[in-house]
Amino acid sequence: MRVVVAPDSFKGTAEAADVARAIADGWHDVRPGGDIVTLPMADGGEGTLDALAAAPGAVRHAVTVTGPDGRDVEAAWLELPGAGGPVGVVELASTSGITLIEELAALDAHTRGFGEAIAAALDAGVHSLLLAIGSSCSTDGGAGALAAMGARFLDASGEPIADGGRGLADVTRVDLTELCPLPPGGARVLSDVTSPLTGPAGAAAVFGPQKGASPGDVDVLDAALARLARVAAEAGYEADPAAPGAGAAGGTGYGLTLWGATLGSGAAAVADAVGLAEALAAADLVVTGEGAYDGQSDAGKVVSEVRRRATAAGIPVALVAGRVDAPTDAFALAASLTGLAGSGEAAMAETLRWAREAGAVLARAMSA
Repeated sequence: MRVVVAPDSFKGTAEAADVARAIADGWHDVRPGGDIVTLPMADGGEGTLDALAAAPGAVRHAVTVTGPDGRDVEAAWLELPGAGGPVGVVELASTSGITLIEELAALDAHTRGFGEAIAAALDAGVHSLLLAIGSSCSTDGGAGALAAMGARFLDASGEPIADGGRGLADVTRVDLTELCPLPPGGARVLSDVTSPLTGPAGAAAVFGPQKGASPGDVDVLDAALARLARVAAEAGYEADPAAPGAGAAGGTGYGLTLWGATLGSGAAAVADAVGLAEALAAADLVVTGEGAYDGQSDAGKVVSEVRRRATAAGIPVALVAGRVDAPTDAFALAASLTGLAGSGEAAMAETLRWAREAGAVLARAMSA
């Protein structure tokens, strides 16, 4: 059999590449000599850069950027070969992400470092950009990122506003005339979030509490984002704050559309970049997975994208998940690490051990 193993990372416990190798090793324990292709996947959040780094011809470029709390962060952007020229991949999680901040600062964390990394990729001459914007800790509407690329967000005195969502409350003028131009091939935003910029389903209301925002902070941030959108519109800059995904990464999705970037599915873009379609062409089985398979998994997550493509190609799909909280009828086979380990705690403590066992379980099932 030819098996394609294409999981997402198991958030907080194991990277996608390690999970894929563990599942493949478990399969080989039972069925040695089989043809197994590992394709680590991601959906735009933490781990996207690492997943795409496995693509043929990928090159990392180190860069030092301003972290979300002002401290320097050692990060990297990724260069991939593309039909029209090099493709630059920049990940918010590794430049301005929530794991980079020592203490949550809902009102003051910012995306400036993300913009600095984008600028570095543009300076290197990339033809197009993939911008992964998951795992943020800020709610600044992407203003920090755009400011790092030449945009100006000014207060009533004509001075630059402070970084972070708190600063947006003072913005009275948006000037994008000095903003870096888009690369020739454009910029595509990778995200699995469909929230609008503001309102009860918006960036501040839905994701602000995860970033340390109190109910009062949420109100401040939502009003600040609305102010940003209003001032930008008054200046003649077109971007739809109600667009699905505008609220991703604390409104960074909206900010990037001000620049002219397009919003899209992170999982779909990663699948294209790593060559999932080519891998599926000769596959007999596809194994995908994530840390928690639940009711949100079919809303643009890796497992739904892999299953959709495999099903369209007539290939059975198996699921490996840290825990399973939703029906798995759509899969030919399913294995839960929690079930194999006996508890969620045990599964998380030795994720790769139980991922390997899951691979073995699937191989035995296919041999029966």
